[in-house]
Amino acid sequence: MKKNHRFLRIIIALNFLLSAFSLKAQQADILIKNGKILDGTGNSWFYGDIAVANGKIIAIGHLNNYSSKKIIDANGLIVAPGFIDVHTHIEGDEKKNPTADNFIYDGVTSVVTGNCGSSEINLKKYFTALDSIHLSINVATLIGHNDVRKAVMGSANRDPNEAEMKKMEAIVDQAMKDGAVGLSTGLIYIPGTYSKTEEVVRLAKVASQYHGVYASHMRDEGDSVTEAIDEAINIGRQANMPVEISHFKLSGQQNWGRSKETVPMIIKAREEGLDVTIDQYPYTASSTSLSTLLPDWVLADGQDAINKRLNDPAIKKEVINYMLAKLKKRKLKHFSYPVVAYFKYDTTLNGKSIEEVNLIKGKKHTAVEEANTVIEMMKQGGAGMVFHGMSDKDVKHIMQYPFNMFASDASIRIFNSGSPHPRGYGTNARVLSKYVRDEKVISLEEAIRRMTSLPAQKFQLKDRGLLREGYAADIVVFDEKTVKDNSTYEKPHQYTTGFLYVMVNGAITVENGHHNGTRNGKVLFGQGKL
Repeated sequence: MKKNHRFLRIIIALNFLLSAFSLKAQQADILIKNGKILDGTGNSWFYGDIAVANGKIIAIGHLNNYSSKKIIDANGLIVAPGFIDVHTHIEGDEKKNPTADNFIYDGVTSVVTGNCGSSEINLKKYFTALDSIHLSINVATLIGHNDVRKAVMGSANRDPNEAEMKKMEAIVDQAMKDGAVGLSTGLIYIPGTYSKTEEVVRLAKVASQYHGVYASHMRDEGDSVTEAIDEAINIGRQANMPVEISHFKLSGQQNWGRSKETVPMIIKAREEGLDVTIDQYPYTASSTSLSTLLPDWVLADGQDAINKRLNDPAIKKEVINYMLAKLKKRKLKHFSYPVVAYFKYDTTLNGKSIEEVNLIKGKKHTAVEEANTVIEMMKQGGAGMVFHGMSDKDVKHIMQYPFNMFASDASIRIFNSGSPHPRGYGTNARVLSKYVRDEKVISLEEAIRRMTSLPAQKFQLKDRGLLREGYAADIVVFDEKTVKDNSTYEKPHQYTTGFLYVMVNGAITVENGHHNGTRNGKVLFGQGKL
């Protein structure tokens, strides 16, 4: 019995020592205290602390037994996972602005680039370049069908032969092995618009073998939008892969209200067991190339071929009539809705509508002359444009669909360069301020889920999108009462305010509302990475 009592006393003593040891302060690199934590699941917020060490979240809860030299007091603030922007176009701007301020100030810690069929082709080389540049954001990429096609066929307006098809398949296969997260198409752009569904299916099947996503800028987002949605869903069905429909919208006044047709198509596809999701930017204007005003066939075979066609009086007349017919469908008398974002040939025209450009050039105030102005600008190399023409009711209706992510469709902005779409500066803040706080279209919890765990799940970014122990410490701390998008169409170069802290892979990148220059982003690889 004495031995049993002695043994019991030893056990009690050991338990006491273990308890004392566990109560001893544990060390973290960074400790976020007293925040309203939204973990990215869509569940309600809760008060708590987060401990970060070695780039990872190591504890969440009431962490009174943790200490750190760096403590962030998040009292009264929201603490959430870093936002994931699934539709960007950063290629070419990485070196120009590696701190990616426009994304970081809007709470974005990770982006998916290579969208709309436009990407780097040699992804191994691209990833090596990203590693050497050291961006402030994490980057994943798709492999773009348009650039794959250009690499093999140029901008030819024809079907590929079998040898060309196999070359394209080989490029996609290698890209997926190098770490692409899927295949993207831009079926409204040259040369993607010249491809038939069967061509895309064959390439999608290659990406599907590596568990990739099919992300599509569909063939049409206006009058033929339902047919385009059907094609995107059908490609996913035939390739047996998840589908992401990019910047889901209705273009043109004649199509306002048709979200009542298009959203149910996504719902129906999901009911049939197809993994179809969408993304959206929260604006009533789009942004793309001036060339989209012209017939596709005019744009084949490069700038010299385009100029030759547009110099032909008969073709020029046909193109003008085509543009006038499109304008009439929009129920407009002038080309007031396309606004120049960046015109390399004459940057003084940035920020002007085609109607205004036409008047500046001293031409008659007629739609015919405005169409002629478009042709002149195309012959001078074309321009990036902002197109006004969507309904806020459709934007809100699409926003309420739960399997819809928010995405900027933007590049890394070069501050004060051109007159770009404001979405590149304020997409997430606009959702949080206008549509959550002011208009209450969706809840804060739901908005955060769409910005974090939903995109991470879709693109299989394994340790991102949630506040969980063991996950990468991509974290944002913001004031839900003051967060605001300041970028406008008239004055686009204005950063979002309200994000007080942004952390990327455990490194504080925004501190007290200011980017400190930290560049701790990583390449995020797809599931096929060898």
